Amino acid sequence: MLTFGVLHGFGASLLFTPSIAAVGHWFRERRGLATGVASTGGSLGGIAFPLALHALFDRVGFAWAVRIVAFICLVLCGAANLLIRTRLPPARDATPHPDLRILRDPAFALTTVGVFLLEFSLFIPLTYISSYMVRQGFDVDFSYRILAVLNAGSVLGRVLAGWWGDHFGAFNSNILAVLLSVFACLAVWLPFGGTTAGVVVFVLLFGFASGNNISISPVCIGRLCRTENYGRYYATTYTMVSFACLIGIPIGGEVLSANGGDYWGLIIMTGVVYVGSAVALWGAKVVCVGWKLLAIF
Repeated sequence: MLTFGVLHGFGASLLFTPSIAAVGHWFRERRGLATGVASTGGSLGGIAFPLALHALFDRVGFAWAVRIVAFICLVLCGAANLLIRTRLPPARDATPHPDLRILRDPAFALTTVGVFLLEFSLFIPLTYISSYMVRQGFDVDFSYRILAVLNAGSVLGRVLAGWWGDHFGAFNSNILAVLLSVFACLAVWLPFGGTTAGVVVFVLLFGFASGNNISISPVCIGRLCRTENYGRYYATTYTMVSFACLIGIPIGGEVLSANGGDYWGLIIMTGVVYVGSAVALWGAKVVCVGWKLLAIF
């Protein structure tokens, strides 16, 4: 399982990063909508694969269930690689490596911190919501299928995020989505997560907000650079962000263990880190446009 996890994470990063960066090359005015539409594939997979695996486990066992999903991914990724094209040649100062020098730009540095904290928090509910529901006494099958409900909310969030990001500003869209995640965690999950209605409302709100974050964060990065430099800026941010994805879930597990398996500490930590993300993203906006609260940016 350790080998599977390492290889899967490595392969997913090699696929996701250049694919999203390539979309940004083709759009400037409607980059948000284009990125949102492109990123909905992740949510659709998040609906289909958990349900498919759940059905396949009983029929063919774990090993062949994973192999079947792998064959499906092979076909889809092969087709995608044939369709992806870049529009612009590399910039003269382009480098295949993350460029930490651009972190000297305060707006870019704050945006990177905001996305880091966002991704740190984002994967905690995705990872722990099913085990949380089992502990709360929900049916095991329902606890597993709730991930499909969460990803259904994410589909809508990813598409709409791009549309209103283009009209009202990518940073505005991202900040509002982060605040919605704070509300979902602290005002819905924490007090009402033990009820069916509460947990369903939470996963829909969180799915919508997290889908927004995933699709619009690359657009925020694109607002801070020229199109030909987008890949370098994107790679630099998400190299840093990868460490957030690496440490967020284990830290969440330690918080859970420290509370004797009770989830309230985990939920509060998630909400508080999201608050830090909102502050950092808002700070990046202030650096770029000043203290204009309603500025479209």
